[in-house]
Order: sequence, then structure tokens, then C-alpha cells
Amino acid sequence: MRKDSAREEWDNPTQFVLACVSYAVGLGNVWRFPYLCQMHGGGGFLIPYIIMLVLEGVPLFYMELAIGQKMRLGSIGAWSAISPYLGGVGLASVVTSMYLCLYYNVINAWSFWYLFHSFQSVLPWAECPVNSNMTGPIEECERATPTQYFFYRETLDISGSIKENGGIHTGQAVCLLLAWGIVYLFIVKGVKSTGKVVYFTATFPYLVLIIYLIRGVTLHGAINGVMYMVTPKMEQLANPTTWINAATQIFFSLGLGFGSLIAFASFNQYNNNFEKQAIVVSMINSGTSIFASVVTFSIYGFKATFNYESCLERLRLLLLNTFDIAEDAISLENVHQWIAELNRTQPEQFTSLQDRLEICDLKAELDTAVEGTGLAFIVYSEAIKNMPISQLWSVLYFIMLLLLGMGSMLGNVIAVITPISDLKFFSRYMSTETLNGLVCLFCLLLGLGFTTRSGNYWFTMFNDYGATFSLLFIVLIEVISVCYIYGISRFEKDVEDMLGHRPNWYWKIMLAGVSPILLIALFIFYMVNYIQGGSPTYQAWDKELGKSVVLEYPPYAQAFIGLLLVSSVCCIPLMALYTYCRKRNPATGKREPHPLT
Repeated sequence: MRKDSAREEWDNPTQFVLACVSYAVGLGNVWRFPYLCQMHGGGGFLIPYIIMLVLEGVPLFYMELAIGQKMRLGSIGAWSAISPYLGGVGLASVVTSMYLCLYYNVINAWSFWYLFHSFQSVLPWAECPVNSNMTGPIEECERATPTQYFFYRETLDISGSIKENGGIHTGQAVCLLLAWGIVYLFIVKGVKSTGKVVYFTATFPYLVLIIYLIRGVTLHGAINGVMYMVTPKMEQLANPTTWINAATQIFFSLGLGFGSLIAFASFNQYNNNFEKQAIVVSMINSGTSIFASVVTFSIYGFKATFNYESCLERLRLLLLNTFDIAEDAISLENVHQWIAELNRTQPEQFTSLQDRLEICDLKAELDTAVEGTGLAFIVYSEAIKNMPISQLWSVLYFIMLLLLGMGSMLGNVIAVITPISDLKFFSRYMSTETLNGLVCLFCLLLGLGFTTRSGNYWFTMFNDYGATFSLLFIVLIEVISVCYIYGISRFEKDVEDMLGHRPNWYWKIMLAGVSPILLIALFIFYMVNYIQGGSPTYQAWDKELGKSVVLEYPPYAQAFIGLLLVSSVCCIPLMALYTYCRKRNPATGKREPHPLT
């Protein structure tokens, strides 16, 4: 295997660890993990989550760091060095990371948009805007909620379906330009500038989370959300989907298969202790998910309690306005008792209220599960608007989202740039600053498509289909290649050469047996779900109803989904075929010997 003493390196191991933390700890820790806890048994979900971390997450993380540190190359060069037939594995990682770069920075653009709008005396998503006639609120906002209206209409200016196109949202385009400009500044000098930036992007979100935790647990009703989280529903452990989602969350949260970890590790010193760092980063990532969940569920509890008590207050006022009752006789605590009593004593008059009576249920409010952008930009915004000094909490929250998103973007972009810069043509004729700038400009121009009126539907398509299938396949090929093509014994010797000792029994059993089996199971589960799911659908915003409705993707969109699914994974067999053809001697028809024989 190859050692390159001339390659750039991190200034110290701390920079590498912080870069991995900044990359791995991202938006999924804030909006995906709490959702899975909510869906799969609260605290009980931690059992399959931790088991999958040990069986799958840490070993695969360790493997990718080992490959990058030993080869001292980006993903394409590293896998080509293992075997010329495996160069397509690295290329597939680059294509997948490119897809992620295109749409992931759009989330950072949304965060900028919300951050800039937070500096107002009244948050713009706190109340509905007045219509053009100044006679009342805009109808679309009345049908929905102010937070939904601000996200779908003011932020996205979304069309009614993916078929309805429209121009670029100027404000979003400017925010996207700003987001890519900052990413470029972060990576302009390569690892030299990135190593300095991660001190901030990896640590400041924790400061905001701690501040939010202190504020969150002191909010009225926060205890309801925290108790909902920690109360386990052990029956969920019998649900196979719980285990599948735990494994998938570990897999994507650590950023496996994108090539980012290989790129980061390629800048390590040759004898760096990546084994210890793999364990540390994995623990920090999972600990952050749990920590962020406590913060999220305290906000959930506040929001749910606020909505529940608002519902009770509406019922109280309805009873006071309908029946001859002293105002101080009915309180939020005894509304339900009064409803039962009035239904018993004055049934005829009470019957006339049936259509106006709401069902107020705190548990139902807490059971309402939301993930992704719906959680980050709608649910959180709704909770923030009801907090005292809401502008301050809004600014802090969206700064935190920005730093989490920017930290992950560093890894995504480096996963694309590092393999390209390893190519002799680019390293010889193009400076680091120019290459990095061209990659950022290319992603910016393509990403402008997500700022159009139908752009959010294409964003959802990339998010749902751009990486999941390909990453499962890529990492499965990676672990099989290392253990059974390159050989687990040769891998052990390489680790011993770097660390001074061979991998212990845990690493060998996980990599050679348990992790591949789990990956195969995940891959089959994904394929079966995709086939059984029928035609793919998406959530479209209906402004007449003021809510999202489910629509089926049109044929051209379904064809594009198919392209997303296969475009990256097909790099693996095509590159292997290309290498095979090149290695044939065209004059004699004889084959050259296999590089590993």
C-alpha cells in the first residue's frame, strides 16, 4: 500500500477529530433521531440504536478511516490502489456526494432566510399577513397556520405540484449564493483553512444546544415532552422496522460511504491512532443525538402543552358563552368535568354544541411525529414564536442550524474535491483555490434549480432517492472488498503497520461477518419496500386547503428517480469493465495478470 509523505496534513489530531465531529454531527441529529424516538418507543429506541452502533456503525467508521489513512488518497485513488477494478467504488461515492452537495446547501440557504427575518419586532411567522384589501388576513394563511404559510409561501413560494414550474425565488437564490460563498471561504486553502474552521463549527452548536437545554427544560410543559421521551414502549422492540430504522440512522448519521471520512483520514499522519478516534467520534455523534433529543422533546412538550391548554381555553370560553355559569367557576383543570356535568344536566342545550366541541388531548399532541424540514422550519418556529424574547431564541436556533449544516457541507465538498485534486492533471495545472472555486460554482449553478417554485419537490426527490440506495450498496461493496478481495489478513497487517498492533477480535468479527450481513439485510429491506411501495409519491402544498396532499410523481419524474438510483452505483461495474478492457492486450488478446495475484 501507498504512503505519500508530501501530502498535506492536519496540524494536529484534534483538528481531524473535530472535522469528523463537525461532519458527522449534522441536521439529522436534530431532526431525524428525535423523530425516530417518537415513532419507536421513546427511550426504548435507544436499545436497538446502541446495539446497531456497536455491530455496524463503529466498525465501518473504523474501516473507512483506516483506508484513508493508509492510502493517503481520496476515495477514487484509495479504492483504485486496493484494486484497479474497484475505482468505481470511489467514483460512486463522489457522484453520491455531489448529489448531496447540490441540495444540502439549500437547507443552509433556508436557515439564512429565517435568520435574516428573525431581526424584527414581531417574527413574520408569528401571525398571518394582511391581504391586499387590508380587510383581514390572507386566506391561504388562515386555512393553514402562520408558520406553514411563511415556510411554503414566503420562503419557498411553492407551486401546487412538480408539474407547475416557475421562476427563481430571488431571495432564496441570494441566500444560496451566500451559503456557497461561505463554504468556499471555509475550504479555499484546503485542509489548512478547513482545520481552522472546524474549531468553531464543531463546538459552537454544543454551546447553543446547552443554552437551549437550559431554556427548554424551564419552559411550561417541557417535563411532559421529556417524560414522553424517556418512557420506554418496550413492545416496539418486537417491531422489525424499529431495528431497521436504528441501523439506518447509525449508518447515515456517521456519514459512511460518501468518501468524506476517507478524504479526512488521508490528511492524517501515517501513525495516527485512528482506532481510538473512530470510537470517540462515534460516541460523540450518538451522544449528541440523545442530547439533542432532550432539547427537542422539551420544546415538543412546551408546544404540545401550549396547544393543549389553548384548546382547553377555547372550550372554557364556549361553555361560558353558552351556559349561565360564573366565569371563575370553570378553569382549565376542570373543563372536562364541566362538559360531563352539563351533558348530564342540560342534554338538549349541550347537544347544540356538538359540532363546535374540540377534542383536547395532550397525548395526541405529543404523538404527532414530524421530521426533516417540517420539524426544523415549522414545528420549531411555532414553538419559538410563543417563547418570551422569541427573536433571541430564533437567532440562536438558526445560527445553530447553519453551523450544523455548514459543518456537514465541509465533509460533503471535500469528498468531491479530494479525489479530483489527486488526479495529476488538476494537481499540475490548477491551484487549490481555483479547483475549489470551480466545484463550488458548479454546485451553485445547478442548485439554483431548487430555488424555483417547484424546486422543493425536486429537493425532496434528491433527499429521498439520491443517496439511500447507493450508499447501502457502496458500503456493502467496500466491506466485502476489504475483507474478501483485498483480504482481511492484509488489512490486519496494514493496521499493524500504522498502529503497531493488529485489530482485535471485535473488529475482525464485525467487519468480516456481522456488518456485511446487516448491510445485506438493510439492502434487501430497502429494495422490498421500494417495490411494494408502488408508484413513488410526494407531499404537494395545496393553497386552497392550506395543507399538504399526497400526489403521484409524473412519469418523467419517476424516470429521473430511476436515474438517481442507478447513476452512482452503475459506476462500480462500468469502471470494473473499463479496467478489464484496458488490461487486455489488444495485440495478442492475452490478459494481464490480476493485480492482486
